Amino acid sequence: MNKVGFGFLRLPKKGEELDYEQINEMVDLFLSRGGSYFDTCYTYLNGDSEKGLKKCLVDRYPRERFRIANKLPGYRCKTYEDCRTYFDEGLRRCGVSYFDVYMLHWLNQKHYDIAEQVDEFRFLREVKASGEAREIGFSYHDSASLLDRILTDHPEVDVVQIQLNYLDWDSAGLEAGKCYDVCVKHGKKVCVMEPVKGGTLSTLPAEAERLLREMHPDWSNASWALRFVQSLEQVGICLSGMSTPDQVRENMADVSPLGEAELERLRAVCDIITAQTAVPCTGCRYCETHCPRKIAIPDYFRMYNELSRHPRDEWKIKPVYEQLIRQHGKASDCIACRSCETHCPQKIEISAFMKKAAEALG
Repeated sequence: MNKVGFGFLRLPKKGEELDYEQINEMVDLFLSRGGSYFDTCYTYLNGDSEKGLKKCLVDRYPRERFRIANKLPGYRCKTYEDCRTYFDEGLRRCGVSYFDVYMLHWLNQKHYDIAEQVDEFRFLREVKASGEAREIGFSYHDSASLLDRILTDHPEVDVVQIQLNYLDWDSAGLEAGKCYDVCVKHGKKVCVMEPVKGGTLSTLPAEAERLLREMHPDWSNASWALRFVQSLEQVGICLSGMSTPDQVRENMADVSPLGEAELERLRAVCDIITAQTAVPCTGCRYCETHCPRKIAIPDYFRMYNELSRHPRDEWKIKPVYEQLIRQHGKASDCIACRSCETHCPQKIEISAFMKKAAEALG
């Protein structure tokens, strides 16, 4: 069993440009090991994700070798005609005549209201009817109750993309498990994003990692996370934002579903991680993009988490922080405008945590 899809978001770079040579190698490995599903979005990497997909995949392989999922930034649409503008530009950037899956990007209550006002679901139905999209759906970041309402209002969608991993399964804020259950209730295919929680589940506290190694010495931390998601029956695709060829090799291995003893072990790991994580940031950088002070929020949260776990390493961490603030705003520069918070998929109270990070980092 392997349900891994290639998320074209966390791509390797050389300086400010994509590392096309390495991405070519990763694409070749992914396809040679049975993969075919690639996920991008109009806004990923400021458009470079779509352009990189064209250069490294579309221009190098016949169309029947791969599937592309793309997304409409519906929250930017002011009129129905805007949907067509973004859609056509996405086709052009990717160099294709149709998408295998086309979704509305990042639905929450605010963005769903915009989608209804602009009639974006009608646009999805039309591109599916015309053959320009084979399947339609949306990516989602909100409550299970709203998801249930959207799927009740729009039974025409084929796919729902949700954030899902073993750490978020019982989260009261993210409701990952409940959202999955809603998709099952409505009979929708599930595409998973953040199965390793932005890499968080690949580097675990020592005690947590020891528990996993005791049961399966040859499984990596990331492998446990990917296996958990792929064990869920309704999941069709498990996206991984791979950054190196080694990650592709590891992620494309065949896996078997987890048993009850393994799931119980993951529940114990969750307890350990939760107790030792100050800020549940995944490093997606949506917050940083919208920060008026250009603060390197994910980097500072990562350092704050490291300080919380290993306070004796302060002398190692603070010099790195001092280097970063030469190019970015300091943690203490946060003005609590909360623009970052409206764009955070994890629903983190960033401004409050920035105060704590500023005190810790100095």
